[in-house]
Amino acid sequence: MQEVTDHLDYGLQIVFIGFNPSLRSGEVGHHYANPRNNFWRILHQSGLTPRLYDPSEDQDLLKLGYGFTNIVARPTRGVEDISREEYREGREILEAKLKTYRPQIACFVGKGVYTELTRRKKVAWGFQQDSYVEGIHEFVAPSSSGLVRMPMDEIVAIYRQLRDFISPDQE
Repeated sequence: MQEVTDHLDYGLQIVFIGFNPSLRSGEVGHHYANPRNNFWRILHQSGLTPRLYDPSEDQDLLKLGYGFTNIVARPTRGVEDISREEYREGREILEAKLKTYRPQIACFVGKGVYTELTRRKKVAWGFQQDSYVEGIHEFVAPSSSGLVRMPMDEIVAIYRQLRDFISPDQE
């Protein structure tokens, strides 16, 4: 199965970073394409996007200043299918991408993604005190997976902090 293409560019406000693409994302070639994944609904409900986007439009979010990548590029059924070696290699690649593109904010979609990169044991939701990659605001958001047990309104409220940071004049 093919990797899902990153959508990265210079000058982005936010780069969303996941563990790795789902099998469905790998099949269709778009980020967060599993119908049970709430990513696109969360972005819209939090006010980060002006409308509900479809996964097939993921590249269009570059125009909004948003990019996409993963710590591991290979699509899998679940994170348990990712090897330690893939994580080790993925950490190096992801760190290089962040240092190259230097987005204003690196948003980690799930605490596990952030702890995999940084090797930090405990992290809180939201902006992190000490950046792992200097000069980039790091934000830890709940996973958008349909398996997450956190109520949707709580997840959306955390993502809304991103919206408030980049667009403080919005209500």
